[in-house]
Amino acid sequence: MSVESMQAGGAVDRSDRPSVEVRAVRGLRDLRRFIDVPFRVHANHPLWVPPLRLERWMFLARRMNPYFSHGEAEYFLVRRDGRVVGRISAQINYAFNETHDCRWGWFGFLEIEEDAEALHALLDAAEGWLRERGCERMVGPADFSMNDESGILIEGHDLHPMIRQPWHPPYYQRLMEAQEGMVKAMDLHMWNLDVTERDGVMPIIWELAEKSQTEHGIRVRPMRRRQLRKDLDHFAEVYNSAWSKNWDFVPYSKKDLDAYALDLQLVFDKHWFMIAEREDTGEVVGMAITIPDVNEVLIKMKGRLLPFGWWHFLNKGRIMKRVRVGFLGVKPEYQHTGVAARLYQVHFDAAEVRPQTGGEMGWILETNTPMNRGMEAMGAKIVKRYRVYERVLQVL
Repeated sequence: MSVESMQAGGAVDRSDRPSVEVRAVRGLRDLRRFIDVPFRVHANHPLWVPPLRLERWMFLARRMNPYFSHGEAEYFLVRRDGRVVGRISAQINYAFNETHDCRWGWFGFLEIEEDAEALHALLDAAEGWLRERGCERMVGPADFSMNDESGILIEGHDLHPMIRQPWHPPYYQRLMEAQEGMVKAMDLHMWNLDVTERDGVMPIIWELAEKSQTEHGIRVRPMRRRQLRKDLDHFAEVYNSAWSKNWDFVPYSKKDLDAYALDLQLVFDKHWFMIAEREDTGEVVGMAITIPDVNEVLIKMKGRLLPFGWWHFLNKGRIMKRVRVGFLGVKPEYQHTGVAARLYQVHFDAAEVRPQTGGEMGWILETNTPMNRGMEAMGAKIVKRYRVYERVLQVL
């Protein structure tokens, strides 16, 4: 698909510059090019963290990723004068649409050189694919789901991304916001917290944590590696309850949890994986999954296991110094009991015995006032913002 050369503001460029062409990925050679795009776009930037190429092959494989049990996707490459300059995916998550009674489509895996025309062509290709399938809105970027890499980095360009965080140079935001009809849908906050600095926490947090035990009979226990898959059923029970009203919510399926359990085994640390439950009945009322930042290892591996990447991975326990709090939630009926405060307190306790003494929490939706206020009470500060965009589609 060729498109006329368009400047960022939408005016036609009458220069001799070769037009761009977008094609769907077909075959292993194209998929290799798709995986290689960010390695070329960000190759010379010291803050970008290269993913493990093997993991990317597995993640994009339709037969291996449980996303494809409830969704479909197409991958696109854009070329200028025969050279690949960007990529995008278009996808429909039928579980999301069923949950929210909507007809949304998504785009993701966006990587692009500083080329407004190429981005226009990619978005046009994704939109066309989604409109053909009856979607009324295009939202993204999100790499299949909002629990994977999502959003465009708009603040925090001088910081390394943590696990499952994308990194983009500033021109991504500029190019995206120059696209006609593409507007902000939601901002995602990442909060930084050094969990060794207890003095910076408002005293009410410790009071609530104490009452969760003495007045409400809530205890916090570590998840267990041997029973991790079973504990993830408890995680899903809390997630599907506590997150159900969120803008991006999709319930976890059994296949999703099976795959997630395998992923988490690679970074499991009982000090950071925790369940809150009632002492009298054993009912699970809250949970937190905090993941040591494997990106600190990946940056040394440079995208490959061989020849020396495996050595860095085997020594990851000594390399990882930070964590990302990916999930921390409490069932709605127990959110008055101080369970969240107790989970915060256990994080501080873990930092006293583990090499990881700080990290980032989130992302947290900008509209999630209780969690954002909770972060302020903990003495945390917003250090990164990611923006998700949307465009209303004219259905064919």
